[in-house]
Amino acid sequence: MGPVSPTCLDEENDMTAQTDTPGSVTAVYKVSGMSCGHCEGAVSGEISELPGVTSVKAVASTGEVTVVSAAALDEEAVRAAVDEAGFELVAKI
Repeated sequence: MGPVSPTCLDEENDMTAQTDTPGSVTAVYKVSGMSCGHCEGAVSGEISELPGVTSVKAVASTGEVTVVSAAALDEEAVRAAVDEAGFELVAKI
């Protein structure tokens, strides 16, 4: 059996595949206050609007938000986006 093509990856591994894109930067942030899918969507929506962001995955159960972007993001811009969504950026992990 040959290697698995990227189109066959499950959802969890799909995020990993996206982080392997040449020239992209992956950052993980800890956000407090997220408790449900609506919270995840609010945070993801605000961060997605930042220039250069190509992927955002927020997980309420861990409070972690993984962001893939074309270049490193300004942490204060990410903090402002999270604040706009009604949550608090605790730290960059």
